[in-house]
Amino acid sequence: QVHLVESGGGLVQAGGSLRLSCVASGRTVITYAMGWFRQAPGKERDFVAAISWSGGRTVFADSVKGRFTISRDSAENTVYLQMDSLNTEDTAVYYCAADVRNHRRYGLVLGYDYWGQGTRVTVSS
Repeated sequence: QVHLVESGGGLVQAGGSLRLSCVASGRTVITYAMGWFRQAPGKERDFVAAISWSGGRTVFADSVKGRFTISRDSAENTVYLQMDSLNTEDTAVYYCAADVRNHRRYGLVLGYDYWGQGTRVTVSS
């Protein structure tokens, strides 16, 4: 079992920044990758970014490239999502996810085995 807890969401004006955190606990030693997804009201859960736990490989959705950065602190079992130049389309609940079976499907919901409860991000115009 892997338990994930997100934090850092909130209300921010367009053009602003937020930093989300995801702390993993449990069987983190076999976590192959961590990802961030988001879900806006009435929409599907969409991929945002992912990072391999050991190699530092990162993948981003086209909509956030150049604005968002993903990083991890292996010692603290924490993954971060730095979000800059936010716009109203970034408004959503952001979820952290863990791949413990080495799916290597970074951009797919099915590529992850455990999910956090989400943290809400609201960007005002």
